[in-house]
Amino acid sequence: MWAAGEAYEPYVGRWSRLVAARFVRWLDAAPGGSWRDVGCGTGAVTQAVLDAADPAAVVGIDPSEGYLAYARAHVRDPRARFVRADAVHLPFADAAASAAVSGLVLNFVPDAPRAAAEMVRVVRPGGLVGVYLWDYGEGGMEAIRAFWDAATALDPQARTLDEAVRFPLCTRTALRALLVGAGLADVETEEIRVPTPFPDFDDYWTPFLGGQGPAPTYLAGLPEDRRAALRERLKAALPRAADGSVPLHARAWAARGRRAA
Repeated sequence: MWAAGEAYEPYVGRWSRLVAARFVRWLDAAPGGSWRDVGCGTGAVTQAVLDAADPAAVVGIDPSEGYLAYARAHVRDPRARFVRADAVHLPFADAAASAAVSGLVLNFVPDAPRAAAEMVRVVRPGGLVGVYLWDYGEGGMEAIRAFWDAATALDPQARTLDEAVRFPLCTRTALRALLVGAGLADVETEEIRVPTPFPDFDDYWTPFLGGQGPAPTYLAGLPEDRRAALRERLKAALPRAADGSVPLHARAWAARGRRAA
């Protein structure tokens, strides 16, 4: 489902970079720190840390060699390196970092509490832990919400694959509870909302053909006639500006806390 950075970027990667930049600024971490980016994917959060947080070093980890290859090719800063590893078994010593972050990942980890506990383990006392996830419900990630609304209208069984149904972690309340449950102090949450405009319908639709994520995976499994029907339903349902563009927005929920001293 998640393997090709080249397909991920036009799907949601371009929007995740906007959120990552705002997320890192909101964290407001001290400069010169050693960071860990858990589930680094194509390197969006790592790059945002390099751009805005003035770190001494950032280590990104991800289980996908395809995503790691993309990150290594596109994040050229010598302060960054990328390692293949799993979120629930971080290959770092206790208290090795000043900050650990994760963007758009923990809802896909089968044991999110364990992953959060690992992030806490690898930061030193007083260190920062921050995460953010898409809001897949109404008013959240509108591009994906529109897809599933159209898909379930044609195929009620599709609802079981809808991220809003599958991922109860992707709410402000649940994300806060995750960090509190991991033992963090001073936990705060933040709404991050960004515009996600598409120049035309094809720019919206084509990335769903790339096979990266639940919606594109569902689409790939449909016969051609049902895929065409879904395309036409979406084309009719999406809002359009006078110039033919598709003006949408996306919302992510972010949370941060400190490891107790």
